[in-house]
Amino acid sequence: MTPLSRRSLLGLAATFSAFGSGPAFAAAIPVVAAASDLNAALPEVISSFTRATGNSVRPVYGSSGNFTQQILNGAPFEVFLSADEAYVNQLAAARKTDGRGALYGIGRIGLFAPTGSPIRCDGRMSDLAPAIRDGRLLRFAIANPEHAPYGRAAQQALTHVGVWPSILPRLVLGENAAQATQFATSGSAQAGIIPYSLGLTAPVQAAGVFALISASWHRPLRQRAVAIRGAGPQAQAFLAYLQSPQARAIFRRYGFALPGDRA
Repeated sequence: MTPLSRRSLLGLAATFSAFGSGPAFAAAIPVVAAASDLNAALPEVISSFTRATGNSVRPVYGSSGNFTQQILNGAPFEVFLSADEAYVNQLAAARKTDGRGALYGIGRIGLFAPTGSPIRCDGRMSDLAPAIRDGRLLRFAIANPEHAPYGRAAQQALTHVGVWPSILPRLVLGENAAQATQFATSGSAQAGIIPYSLGLTAPVQAAGVFALISASWHRPLRQRAVAIRGAGPQAQAFLAYLQSPQARAIFRRYGFALPGDRA
């Protein structure tokens, strides 16, 4: 069994404690493991689902890599919304899912600089190399690339512009994309790379400047949703709702490219 990090283990224990297992779990509101870039869009999707069906689900947000390890170790989730479809494929190969689910969106990343930052914010990230050389950039926030897809996309974009080796000592790593966004917007870092879906929110826009990074600078953030093996009908209904026109409109409003949309 793959060891869990202390934080992942505590989160897993809390989930089991809150929802139990066996028959008690089967009767509970389905728990959805959701990539943290969804913590603005998904509540709206869930509210829309509840209005349409009278049912609900409970989201738990975190990094897709950590959720994958938790599901492999028996966490009581019924739906997984991953920021990287590779994790869904991994779980499907381990026979932990009901098929391979469906793509629900393709994410984007952008550079963010808080108000008062000495870093000039543009989508080409043209000020990062000069800011590293002259000492203006001391701390730069991204999600941890080891288990957060948005962190890996950030690493790829920083590699593309040639600053990855020099920025490494200045990195402030969030456990997930939402925590990296918190670091960047709170002033704990002079800048950071965050999800477009969070960069579009009012609190982030009020905290500084966001600039979209070219999608060609990182591998596509193909985000896939899947039912965990044994998921009940309410969870299955929510999974199907993610493909509805209502849910798609919400994802589109938060900057996701959608399956079937023309480029």
